Amino acid sequence: MPRYSLPLVSALLAIGLLAGCSSTSDDKTANWSPNRIHSEAQDELNSGSYDKAIPLYEKLEGRAAGTPLAQQAQIDKAYAQYKSGEKAQAIATLDRFMKLHPASPALDYALYLKGLVNFNDNLGLFSFISRQDLSERDQKAAKDSFESFSELVTRFPDSRYTPDARQRMTYIVNSLAQYEVHVARYYFQRGAYVAAINRAQVALSDYQGVPALEEALYILIQSYDALGMTQLRDDARRVMDASYPQSAYLRSGFKEKSDPWWKFW
Repeated sequence: MPRYSLPLVSALLAIGLLAGCSSTSDDKTANWSPNRIHSEAQDELNSGSYDKAIPLYEKLEGRAAGTPLAQQAQIDKAYAQYKSGEKAQAIATLDRFMKLHPASPALDYALYLKGLVNFNDNLGLFSFISRQDLSERDQKAAKDSFESFSELVTRFPDSRYTPDARQRMTYIVNSLAQYEVHVARYYFQRGAYVAAINRAQVALSDYQGVPALEEALYILIQSYDALGMTQLRDDARRVMDASYPQSAYLRSGFKEKSDPWWKFW
């Protein structure tokens, strides 16, 4: 029989103990009831500790599976993910919730929250420095947000979230129109007059009654003039005079960039 020295035996025992400890995960919620997990998760959420709230909601989804509490955990987890900047995860959580619970009384809130996740009017520090607004960024998220809000408004006209969703839809439409005009101005200022005309016409044909249309018409007038297309220039000018008789564009040209018109909440 082989003999082992005392230090070697002690080392082997220590390794065994460590292996045993590592095989048993330290789950502090192991003996908690679903209600306690929910309470702890809510405390973390309300204190802004979203990274701590998310795994608690995930635990609750499993422990309370098939109950309204589990559904609430999914919604709350999506909100925590949204607040922590995990937008893709929040959208995935909400899509899963809506697929699994199409008749849930919280479906209107799920649609509203999905709209908020994509809406994102928080442009951050550097947008303040650069004076960037939503009309100058990629518009896919804005369009996705509009679709969620539109579904909410259509399916749940009496929802408590519908009035705010309508306001945000107005903002998004204005933003999308302004985006087209921003691109049109970009082309015009670089001498690409045909491209400027095309983008200005998109704004005029796709959007009605939005502030950006005044500048779109002005870009049309100036672009037609630069190309020597006097008849089209004069036609656009007549529309401009009729629609915006006091237009500052006709008096002063392009405006200096001012504070965003769309900050209304």
